[in-house]
Amino acid sequence: MTTTEAPKKKPWYRSLFVQVLIGIAAGIATGIFFPGFSDHLAPLGQGFIKLIKMLVSPLIFLVVVTGIAKVGSMAALGKIGAKALLWFTVCTTFALALGLVVGNIVRPGAGLNIDPATLDASALDEKTHGEHLPGGVDFVMNIIPTSVVDAFAKNNLLQVLLFAVLFGVALAAISEKVQPVLLEVIDQAMHVIFRIVSYIMYLAPIGAFGAMAFTVGNYGADSLKSFGMLVLACYGAAVVFILILAVAVRLITGVSTWKFLKYCREEFMLALGTGSSEAVMPSVIKKLDAAGCDRSVVGLVIPTGYSFNLDGAAIYLSLSMMFLAQAVGVDLSVGQQITIMGILILSSKGMAGVPGSAFVALSATAAAVGAFPVAAVALLLGADRLMDSMRVATNLLGNCLATFVIARWEGLLDTDRMKAVLEGTLVVDDPDDVRTHPGHGAAAFPPRATDPDPAPASAAAATTDAEGAKNA
Repeated sequence: MTTTEAPKKKPWYRSLFVQVLIGIAAGIATGIFFPGFSDHLAPLGQGFIKLIKMLVSPLIFLVVVTGIAKVGSMAALGKIGAKALLWFTVCTTFALALGLVVGNIVRPGAGLNIDPATLDASALDEKTHGEHLPGGVDFVMNIIPTSVVDAFAKNNLLQVLLFAVLFGVALAAISEKVQPVLLEVIDQAMHVIFRIVSYIMYLAPIGAFGAMAFTVGNYGADSLKSFGMLVLACYGAAVVFILILAVAVRLITGVSTWKFLKYCREEFMLALGTGSSEAVMPSVIKKLDAAGCDRSVVGLVIPTGYSFNLDGAAIYLSLSMMFLAQAVGVDLSVGQQITIMGILILSSKGMAGVPGSAFVALSATAAAVGAFPVAAVALLLGADRLMDSMRVATNLLGNCLATFVIARWEGLLDTDRMKAVLEGTLVVDDPDDVRTHPGHGAAAFPPRATDPDPAPASAAAATTDAEGAKNA
């Protein structure tokens, strides 16, 4: 029987989590003490995010194609997609309702007595660039790209996802002689992308430093004083939502949210520091894949969730509507609040990719309800950036946990592997170490050096064979 040595623990200063934490702390200090200088640091965070974003579309394509080619059934894909959308709708609706409840209890805007006529609506127009949320037909039509190249060039995840699904299904249907060769090429290309991601992640502390310094220097202390109650209400509501979601997911899948957060602590800390969940999408995909979720589920749920499962944004939107109404002295009736929730359920699904999407959604909802002037939305211009950390972390966690739920429902969750990885008894530290579900062609992927040693089973089999030969 062969054994594998436990991997040596890296020095604390080589931990990405520690490095990003130091970068964020340095960024906060720089923003507070040198706010003028922090303006010049914005390119550090923006550059890092752009480096990651350039890999998101090809990575989504490669992950989805390799996963779907092994599932090989359009009906199975339809079931995964339908269950994902059902889960997204339930979670988003609950998040919106929770925001309204917290807004009624805490009343963060009460006593401000703002006159909407004194607000500068031009700043709101500048933030949204005159954009509006697409209607139902427009939204569906926008999922279909003008060309495949255009979808990748614009980094439109839903368009890339559509092409990847069609490509994967077609690949599963072609000749058995051609499929393994082409699939191996695609699989190796995915390993190359993950390797590039691992290189870029060395810059994560610098990116987190620049983004945090710019944020604190421009929006920090003064905004926090003015909107303290709203910020506390939003973050408190997010904590309540996460706790309830964690209990539900634990009952359905057995996944410990706390252990998962420890497992992905580098990704969540980086998302908080940069204010972007897309900056960690490649790493999250790799870790979910390694933690036992089938690649087809990961490839469908994660990019779809970035557009349809914005739990943190839903909390912010409904709570902000209550804040704005209270700030201008308007008491919303129960009927108006239900109307607000219904509008936001629909409008929140089309927010992804729209400049100033939160302000566009709030403006559209305020105009539809008619309870207070749309110009009141400009009140949130100073507080919006303070909410990014809450929105990003809640959105990201909601999508990750949704992946475990859908994988469990479809029988595509390797629970033994999931428990081993989350508990730390199985270490996956190779950037190329990605997997597929055992039932879907795992042999096509490289073995894991850190997997539990299969030697005991082999030894038992050899003993049985020897005894059989002796008896014969």
